[in-house]
Amino acid sequence: MSSQSWNGKHITVAGLGVSGVSAARALAGLGARVTVVDGGDSQALRERAATLREQGIAVRLGDADTLPEGTGLVVTSPGWKPESPLFAAAAAAGVDVVGDVEIAWLLRDEKSAPWLAVTGTNGKTTTVQMLASILEAAGLRTAAVGNIGTPIIDVVLGEQEYDVLAVELSSYQLHWAPSLRAHSAAVLNLAPDHLDWHGSMRAYAADKGRIYEGNTVACVYNVEDPRTEHLVREADVEEGCRAIGFTLGAPGPSMLGVVDGLLVDRAFVENRHQQAQELAEVSDITPPAPHNIANALAAAALARAFGVEAAAVRDGLRAFRPDAHRIAHVADVDGVAYVDDSKATNTHAAQASLAAYGSIVWIAGGLAKGATFDELVTASAPRLRGAVLIGADRALIREALARHAPDVPVVDLERTDTGAMAAAVQEAARLARPGDTVLMAPACASMDMFTNYNKRGEAFAEAVRALAAGRTAAE
Repeated sequence: MSSQSWNGKHITVAGLGVSGVSAARALAGLGARVTVVDGGDSQALRERAATLREQGIAVRLGDADTLPEGTGLVVTSPGWKPESPLFAAAAAAGVDVVGDVEIAWLLRDEKSAPWLAVTGTNGKTTTVQMLASILEAAGLRTAAVGNIGTPIIDVVLGEQEYDVLAVELSSYQLHWAPSLRAHSAAVLNLAPDHLDWHGSMRAYAADKGRIYEGNTVACVYNVEDPRTEHLVREADVEEGCRAIGFTLGAPGPSMLGVVDGLLVDRAFVENRHQQAQELAEVSDITPPAPHNIANALAAAALARAFGVEAAAVRDGLRAFRPDAHRIAHVADVDGVAYVDDSKATNTHAAQASLAAYGSIVWIAGGLAKGATFDELVTASAPRLRGAVLIGADRALIREALARHAPDVPVVDLERTDTGAMAAAVQEAARLARPGDTVLMAPACASMDMFTNYNKRGEAFAEAVRALAAGRTAAE
């Protein structure tokens, strides 16, 4: 769609967050008449609004329900629910609602870089960062963008030229991006999450599956999660687009997998029925936990779909280091490893984290977001030496432990003050023995006690360092 298509068009942008501000500025720069609406009216929002008004963009705070008169298109920020009154008003007026990813896609031209897209309940950010590292190792101009933090509109309209983009997409973003057609895409896994937003697991999965629509080269799926393969089978793709599986076991034809400690490719080789290409060693992946190996295989599959050589896969994985608070080793104290996986904000992520260790004292709890914990506790019970529970919904985890792991010692911390995490670490240290791992994989959101999962992880790391310092002083 040319920039002339936007000139004079009255567009309402829903939300004054990062993506909303990016969309408003971009569309105003293309000549659109932009109004931003937000239900909040905080000082921070007022300051942001003042900046946009200086750029000729109208902003309405404190009322996000009423559709501005004359609106011809609504551009929503990812988190706004489909049943929001603003969208109901748009539907009644015959006005389309799309997201910032849809706008970015429409703003592309013939020189724009193709997209390698990633979604899934867990592992999206790590996989996209791994993919970008591999693409860089191949000498390609690339960036990790989308839900990962950099608004994709800014990248599409920026002066920097790219050969290919590694794009993280949430289910929210995919819901509002009907035109998106990626070069290749992956759904890493599917587990119940954000069901309050989507309304059902079926709707959540359907929105994830949109990432495969119109793929031209490869639809990458998780062999261990048949629901992802089902989404591939349901997708309407370009002629010749292939289904490519990844597995932690030995791969069959048209798959990537693991054999004798090696990541191997039986998809992008000349004779996939009889040959396999070594890509990297499991030891090239940091950390080499099972779910992270799966992330690496998915990233490698997308890179290979784009024509990247095997050596670049190896070099990119060796160069990659995960972000903080993602199964990050903090310290060893008295023979016990302390690991921060504060990013494990749902049960699926926590189960993957718990599966990486043999004997665990588990720090868990927070806001459950409607989750249940029976399946997680049942799967993890043989690995648990003890559990320390924190946060608003800790009782749900305590009850699941009582049902499915009654012999596991449990410490239930009622306190929610700033010293609660230090107390949790102290209690975990008391339960742990040499060779154990104290793992903070909360399986819950953080906002009952912390600003975000980063702050929760920082509190854990600080408490562990204090523990180590105390032990050193005592010695």
